[in-house]
Amino acid sequence: MRLASFNVENLFARPKAMAEEQGDAATRKKVLATHARLAALLDRDSYAGVEDDILEALDTLGLLRSDDATYVRLRKLRGQLLRRPRNGPVELVAKGRSDWVGWVELKTVPVNARATENTARVLDALDADVVTVVEADDRPGLHLFSESLLPAVGGTPYEQVMVVEGNDERGIDVGLMAHADYRLVQMRTHIFDTDGSGTVFSRDCCEYHLETPLGNRVVVLANHFKSKGYSSPGDPVGSKRRRRQATRVARIVRSLRDEGLDLIAVTGDLNDDPASEALAPLLDDGVLTDVSEHPAFDWNHRRGTYGSGNEKDKIDYILMSDGLFARVQGGGVFRKGVWRGPRTKDPWEIFPTLTAKVEEASDHAALYADLAGV
Repeated sequence: MRLASFNVENLFARPKAMAEEQGDAATRKKVLATHARLAALLDRDSYAGVEDDILEALDTLGLLRSDDATYVRLRKLRGQLLRRPRNGPVELVAKGRSDWVGWVELKTVPVNARATENTARVLDALDADVVTVVEADDRPGLHLFSESLLPAVGGTPYEQVMVVEGNDERGIDVGLMAHADYRLVQMRTHIFDTDGSGTVFSRDCCEYHLETPLGNRVVVLANHFKSKGYSSPGDPVGSKRRRRQATRVARIVRSLRDEGLDLIAVTGDLNDDPASEALAPLLDDGVLTDVSEHPAFDWNHRRGTYGSGNEKDKIDYILMSDGLFARVQGGGVFRKGVWRGPRTKDPWEIFPTLTAKVEEASDHAALYADLAGV
């Protein structure tokens, strides 16, 4: 069995503020950070005491005088958030979340067509039996990608394609594709999990239970932890949220073991490096083992998985329970879909169809693990 995980960075459309060709990086980063902060403010039961913060965030996004701006738009279904007099300052008229129904939406732009094709080439080359997909647009989009784009590059579509919509309003969800031999027999979403600080998962920790040709039950937990870039004022790099998420995932793994299951994998983009305190509940407590610790693991030039592949950018994972890790025969990092400049030291091989950064399949490398007796 080959198990893989790949952050595809959206397949057909992505937020304009996340597209590198759409304006300068500092502006786009500021938009995303402000959007995340404003979304949290607008979800409050009461806006008392944060009125100025809301107006300031709207001004930063370009929404103070108009519902439409370069990167975002204000959607209103019922009630009013603002009063915009011709003369005089804009007023916040809503007193809290119950006074209006609406949200601030990130505008999207189409993904470069060659980039989507190169994403398909990555998955074709991986030829995984089961692959978790991070930042999938939605289930219809992922299914269309499997049915149309994979055959277009010579690949085989996946008979089972599943995405459960998560907590991220940008539409970047975690999903799974599996061939028919690995039958999807059960799913559990964790989008509603809470702890003392509120909702745990930024997207989801979706459990996919698969029955293998040998009759075993393999459980894959697909994850996308909180980003470092667009976090709340009290948690500017998201480390507290990621630690909460890692703690909850570790508890889910233990509960699965209590059910008698020990072929468990935690996969996806955990948005932190192995030495981080945030991931300690998963990596330092003997709960799981990273597939990269196997002696037959191929790092493929660099020891990171994101961007230029530096070791500090090791943020994508396939973590395994003891029962599953014991069956590992090898694994590696697949980098052919990640752009590298012509002056990159120790360059990795890339697809001939990848001629510019805008055409890269993703700025995340894919991971895979080969297992026997599963």
